[in-house]
Amino acid sequence: MAPGTGPVRAVWTDYGGVLTPPVAESMKTFCARLGVPPATLLAAMRQVSRDCGAGDDILAPLDTPLLTQETWERRVEEALATHNGIRVDLSDYPTRWFADRAVNRPWLDTLHRLRQQGVFVGLLSNMPPAWDRHWRLAVPPEGLFDAVVLSYASGCRKPEEEIFRLAAERAGVRREECVLVDDLAVNCAGAEQAGWHGVEFTGAAAAAARVDALVAAGTALATGGDA
Repeated sequence: MAPGTGPVRAVWTDYGGVLTPPVAESMKTFCARLGVPPATLLAAMRQVSRDCGAGDDILAPLDTPLLTQETWERRVEEALATHNGIRVDLSDYPTRWFADRAVNRPWLDTLHRLRQQGVFVGLLSNMPPAWDRHWRLAVPPEGLFDAVVLSYASGCRKPEEEIFRLAAERAGVRREECVLVDDLAVNCAGAEQAGWHGVEFTGAAAAAARVDALVAAGTALATGGDA
């Protein structure tokens, strides 16, 4: 299916790496507290994912989910011990992962502005169930998101086409009227394959400019004016 070409009426944002600092930065800080090199922890996570048949996507076992949070933590600990001789306690991983994690205020402000302009704003995230209350504390969805579509609750995940179909239904618009703002190119490609627009997030200012242009094009079309 071709990428979306229609006017945008629904803006869907990812969470990690978009509403928060880049995931690599968060991982570096988290690993410094653990005393484990980021590459080593990521390799252990990747091994657990492969063992579950989920390929190299390190969070796939958690955000559908294939494993409980506790089982995943134990398996990553075992992988670190077996392959690296490192023994570390990963219990209560979500609380520790979200501790002191900053929120991307400029992008948050953009979402509030878009919603005040009458644009549908939603959260579309591959989210583990055990992480749910933590992100809600950091970014309260009330008054910000018109809908929240999460992988663990829907049984499908980005970049699968089904989750984009579900999200468009929740927004009550056609697929070509949706845009996904995501820090992962593979998810943007999945959105475009599903007929959406995709904006790869590299910073709040650039993403806001691109989304504003897509929304403005839709407003101009609706009113018969110029973009």
